[in-house]
Amino acid sequence: MVWMAALFACFVWWFSTGALLLIVRRADRAGGAAHTRAAWMAVPMAAAGAVGITMLDALSPVAAAYGGFVAALAIWGAIELTFLTGAVTGPNRKACPVGATPMGRLTAAWTAIYWHELLIVAGLLLIVVLTSGDIAHVATATYLVLFLARICAKLNLFFGVPRINIEFVPTSLAHITSYFRQGPVTIAFPLAISFLTFATACFIFQIAQAETAGVAATYSLLTAIAALALLEHWLMVLPLPDAALWRWMLPKPTQGPPVPEVTER
Repeated sequence: MVWMAALFACFVWWFSTGALLLIVRRADRAGGAAHTRAAWMAVPMAAAGAVGITMLDALSPVAAAYGGFVAALAIWGAIELTFLTGAVTGPNRKACPVGATPMGRLTAAWTAIYWHELLIVAGLLLIVVLTSGDIAHVATATYLVLFLARICAKLNLFFGVPRINIEFVPTSLAHITSYFRQGPVTIAFPLAISFLTFATACFIFQIAQAETAGVAATYSLLTAIAALALLEHWLMVLPLPDAALWRWMLPKPTQGPPVPEVTER
């Protein structure tokens, strides 16, 4: 049960990530209004996730664990699609000003993404409402892990990490890379690693204490998604070819607008 749930979570994470990248890459190649059409695909995705959450009470505990996990990923993926297509980002669509002060860089970076951040918060509130505020529910917990891990990742990309993969950055987000900083890690990295390691350990402990198959499945799924988030952070430091997981399944990119260089220090 534990390994089956963990493998399921890893496969769904890999497949859903690849599917989003494929949609956006094809929109890049098509050009024109393709990004807008792709962004509208987020509506049925989010709706399916929301409806799925309302139906979980009718399922067995194990099925509800898997269903809640997939539903949360559907809502999360829908919001990510609106961002990757450039439909919901922020009012600032310019590259980071050359010579910007730290506060100026932070302000410009925030105005480049804050509509997306607010939409993520709205997604979390939606799931909490649909699950009657039960924070232990697998849908809420899954979304919350993804949310907090994404905050940690964004802060590290902003403050600085040794490795930054911009291979899959779509043309609609080319300006975002100018806010990344490549260099030695800062205090943000050990804090993020510590948090994600602690979360993973707590979920593993809950698996060991589980008295039912439903609880074991729930925390196995959460352990896998937290461990994947932890791995994604380590890939900001370790020289491993993580892009190869999806490169083979995507069409080659077309020549788009130049991607601003990542800031080095």
